[in-house]
Amino acid sequence: MSASATAAAQPLSAERSGPLRGRARPPGDKSISHRAFIFGLLSRGETTIEGLLEGDDVLRTGEACRALGARVERVGEGRWRVGGLGVGAILAPRAALDFGNAGTGSRLMMGVIGGHGILATFDGDASLRKRPMRRVLDPLLLMGAQVIKEAEGGRCPITLRGALDPAPILYRTPVASAQIKSAVLLAGLNARGRTTVVESEASRDHTEKMLVHFGAEVAIEPVGEGRRITLTGRPELNARPVVVPADPSSAAFPIVAALVTPGSDVVIEGVMMNPLRAGLIVTLLEMGARIEALGRRREGGEEIADLRVRASELKGVETPASRAPSMIDEYPILAVAAAFAHGETRMNGLRELRVKESDRLAAVAAGLAAAGVEREIVGDDLIVQGDGRPPAGGGVVATHLDHRIAMSFLVMGLASQKPMAVDDTAMIATSFPNFRPLMESLGARFV
Repeated sequence: MSASATAAAQPLSAERSGPLRGRARPPGDKSISHRAFIFGLLSRGETTIEGLLEGDDVLRTGEACRALGARVERVGEGRWRVGGLGVGAILAPRAALDFGNAGTGSRLMMGVIGGHGILATFDGDASLRKRPMRRVLDPLLLMGAQVIKEAEGGRCPITLRGALDPAPILYRTPVASAQIKSAVLLAGLNARGRTTVVESEASRDHTEKMLVHFGAEVAIEPVGEGRRITLTGRPELNARPVVVPADPSSAAFPIVAALVTPGSDVVIEGVMMNPLRAGLIVTLLEMGARIEALGRRREGGEEIADLRVRASELKGVETPASRAPSMIDEYPILAVAAAFAHGETRMNGLRELRVKESDRLAAVAAGLAAAGVEREIVGDDLIVQGDGRPPAGGGVVATHLDHRIAMSFLVMGLASQKPMAVDDTAMIATSFPNFRPLMESLGARFV
């Protein structure tokens, strides 16, 4: 068994509340928080981090960095110091690296190990053990890494021996995936020569930005709808400060809650506005959402803004498959918004949702059914029919250990006709540890 034993379930219900009002700042961005620890490990000197998401997923990545030889120290709320070893100097861990539920942390760290000549075993909780890792491992094998042991279907637990002298490769990602791209680039840090990743659709670019921030040479060229990213290997990465902006995937929950709860007017502070993460905001604006970006500024290399969100009458829209990479984690909460909208919302090209913490596409459809919402899955598309009124609600949603399913349907319960319940909320701590108190500070009611 993994050390990540399943904790006792923590069910929760959300009931119709009055208008949401006030200001709140969601936790730090999960993607950048993972990478802050990893680049701290791979840099020489002491990296300082502010605004780190202190959820279980990210902390597991910090523990893995410590196991690989970094000095990792918490110095205050969201403030950390990482004493790194540099590219090529990390140490073999003495025990298995337990990533809990952290798919991003485990896949990125496979890239790190894959580019270093050490042996490491990757494991996690029951949810992580169901998630496929082969598409991350495949390019690492081309670079010289070896899979010593794996569970059926290329799943954890996986024992990986990294390449002592990794080969630089040109790799075309089979799907738009920041995790695949990042794993290849992280392995390429220790390769002699240039490692190139070509993606047909642009995925989130935090790894490329942080590579440059820490001193690597990275060239990026547009290729149709995608990009060609070339990394020059064996740079000396130097420690740099990292300021983590608020996570747009977490901000999505209070944003949609305010949109569907009558009379609401809230400000969500410090939200990252990276265009490759802004698909949900773009879609909500198309649906008629009243969202206003205030005080645009830059922090840690990313554009951020405070978002004023007011209750809105939403209309159904069609989202193109090409938008999926910029909002892949936001489809559950978009489906909730669609349930309150007038007309049909069709979300196209959601194949990636089937390999998230759960089969997220099936879990969303089942949650909508529990709330009495008309919905249909056609191939990899989700169709939601709304009539402009609050859905009936009154159901209990099976979360399947998926934090985003839990939070999405709790948001629905704040404005549906009857309360909505979820069977577990323990896993919410992986990405949004203060979800309940933050939402309650705006006026949400949970029982």
